[in-house]
Amino acid sequence: MPQTLASLITSFILTFLVTPLVIGFFRKRNIMDKPGGRKIHTGDTPSMGGIAIFIGMIIALLIWMPLPGLQRFKFLYGAMGIMFIVGLRDDLVPVRPTVKLAAQLLSSCMVIFLMDIKLNSLYSIFTVQELPFLISFFISLSTLIVITNSYNLIDGLDGLASSIGIIAFFFFGIYFFLVGQTYYSMVCFAFIGALIAFLNFNWEPSRIFMGDTGALLIGFALAVVTIKFIDYNHYLPEETPFKLSSSVAVGISVIIIPLFDTLRVFISRAMKKKSPFSPDKTHLHHILMRLGFSHSGTTLIMIATNIAIICIALSLDFLGDNILVPIIIVLCILLSLMLDQILKTSIKRKKKEVVKNFRRD
Repeated sequence: MPQTLASLITSFILTFLVTPLVIGFFRKRNIMDKPGGRKIHTGDTPSMGGIAIFIGMIIALLIWMPLPGLQRFKFLYGAMGIMFIVGLRDDLVPVRPTVKLAAQLLSSCMVIFLMDIKLNSLYSIFTVQELPFLISFFISLSTLIVITNSYNLIDGLDGLASSIGIIAFFFFGIYFFLVGQTYYSMVCFAFIGALIAFLNFNWEPSRIFMGDTGALLIGFALAVVTIKFIDYNHYLPEETPFKLSSSVAVGISVIIIPLFDTLRVFISRAMKKKSPFSPDKTHLHHILMRLGFSHSGTTLIMIATNIAIICIALSLDFLGDNILVPIIIVLCILLSLMLDQILKTSIKRKKKEVVKNFRRD
């Protein structure tokens, strides 16, 4: 535990010190993220805060993780390094989607083949146990890529991606510590320290964004620890105090905000016969802001929702994944429909007010 806390404190201090330097560096050179399009910020803002996050996190781990852990995790660090470099390149000069996908495939294959980070079964869902290697590989690869990109897509609001990352890494970090997976716990807490420090500069009004430099790195790391959590929990002995009965459902609940938001946006675009990747303002945070909430208000609502769903999943863990996964999905659909209905009602009310004011004039 002392080394885990030390990694958190070190990453916090380093990120807190480096972030202003990153802000100053890119402001001097006028390398900024411009407002416009689906972006909701109003001023030019540096967008490569992931540099400070990466520096704080990786140096903390290199200092405090014991040598056996560094040797064991060298391929994970390499895979995260690839995601960081591609994200940095994309923030400087946009790269083709195929290049980003190739980097994600390479990083994913590294952790699957060289670290055995994969989903080895369906964990009692549909009564399926062990999976053939090829099916396990493709499910694991898809999961890594989906989670990575889902997290990247919520990085559009001051403080949102950082806050969701802190919540997720905190849950997984505590779990890994309790079950004796100290090295994974250290990775999680190193990210927590870096993200808390970065949030100081990323909260409304944001002085810097994490950009793809940070979002791809953090999204990939979250994907790795989510898969590790689900698979490791499955093989724990039944008598283990912290073994969960619904690890898939709980894992989904931890990263539910990026996962569900991406799914609903893609479905909405498909129904409108648009490309799933076409930019628009239909994300959950866009809807909440159209209802009049500020950046910070919207972020706090989504944080509270994330925590509430995690608590529901943990309290209903005894139900098992076959029951709890559908419950979480239905709950999210109902919340989304309710939000859409509130927005429609708000728009109708505003239209009536405009017509009424027009008639008065």
